[in-house]
Amino acid sequence: MRFKILSFLLFFLVVEVFSQVKPGKINFIEYDLPNGLHVILHEDHSTPIVAVDIWYHVGSKNEDPERTGFAHLFEHMMFQGSANVRKAEHMAYIQKAGGIFNGSTNWDRTNYFQVVPSNQLELVLWLESDRMMSLNVNQENLDNQREVVKEERRWRVDNRPYGTQWEETFKRLFKVHPYRWPVIGYMEHLNAAKLEEVKKFFETYYVPNNAVLVIAGDIDVEKTKNLVQKYFGDIPRGKYEIKRPNVVEPPLTQQVRDTIYDNVRLSAVFIAFRIPKDGERDFYALDLLANVLGSGRSSRLYQKLVYEKRIAQNVNVYAIGMEDAGVFKIDAYCSIGHKPEEVEREIWNEIEKIQKELISERELQKVKNQTEAQTISSYQTVLSKADQLAHYYVIHKNTDEINRELDKILSITREEIRDSAVKYLKPENSVVLYYFPKEQKTSK
Repeated sequence: MRFKILSFLLFFLVVEVFSQVKPGKINFIEYDLPNGLHVILHEDHSTPIVAVDIWYHVGSKNEDPERTGFAHLFEHMMFQGSANVRKAEHMAYIQKAGGIFNGSTNWDRTNYFQVVPSNQLELVLWLESDRMMSLNVNQENLDNQREVVKEERRWRVDNRPYGTQWEETFKRLFKVHPYRWPVIGYMEHLNAAKLEEVKKFFETYYVPNNAVLVIAGDIDVEKTKNLVQKYFGDIPRGKYEIKRPNVVEPPLTQQVRDTIYDNVRLSAVFIAFRIPKDGERDFYALDLLANVLGSGRSSRLYQKLVYEKRIAQNVNVYAIGMEDAGVFKIDAYCSIGHKPEEVEREIWNEIEKIQKELISERELQKVKNQTEAQTISSYQTVLSKADQLAHYYVIHKNTDEINRELDKILSITREEIRDSAVKYLKPENSVVLYYFPKEQKTSK
């Protein structure tokens, strides 16, 4: 008991310290090259390193419904060599320079980043420009990376306990919008992908007029501008139209429920709601509410389901912000001997309380403190600042939101949280999935 109390007090002490250190303004300059490449520069001389983070405004939602997984496939293909860089040599260059690198893909964008000593900036710009202009999209690389991605799907989705729950949830939440298929794609589409289709995808989306290049860290701005012009200025604009999904997902009008038998040991219940997109005020209110309900052991649902009633082993709640929509998701894993129905009933009871009674001022301040602390922490590295600058440009369409969003979140009221729960966290706007061990199906 004493350990818990001390931990609780320590948490609030840390958060209080953070809350007294307001994040300073993130200064940056941004401009466009004639070929359409958007450039954002942030100067920070606190450490002699630089982050180069390039975002391509292409994710799984830009794919053909019969050829899913291409955006994620290119997360791998982009390391397979270009006109002046041999296969896997990109990684070797960065490692020899003492740097780190990686890439990621989601529904809305793909990014590639490197963090290196600042005297290696020119190396990174050369590498990134070379693969933007001349990636080796050939049959050998396609066949090789197709197998890598298929194995990744087996590992992350098909053979992992509850690994399909994201896929199963999203295809029920979205019936029209391309968020309905998984970012990693379907196995049959990866198998069917033809080289000319993959080349067309690259030539359409991995072009300067569909990219933002963020350089943050120990830089001289004018010298960096000259380097950007040197390596990216002569890359031609893409020759194909960049298509953006413009479909409007109709509202859910009744609850969707389903049961899935999987390679799991514990039953689970997953509840998801469609909510507004990232950047909307209702999204911010629901994001705070997610923390009230299920962020950490002091949250309402964790206290109720895990500690008090002991009917769940774990519960998490989070709001997922995307460019065109948002998702509010509750994941609860049942304790041995307890059923998803029990857990679900308690979840709805807690949602109903939120809808009828304002959360306490203490709860609101706690989750706002958490948000402020996380925001300040996220600006402690040049890579995280680079990533946030790209995010606000691509997803929010306004880079300066990096300096505005926290104030918007901190201005959310208890009434707004209640009203957003009433508006969006209702049964007819939900998908409810029960997961059971496979052997329970065969024993029936």
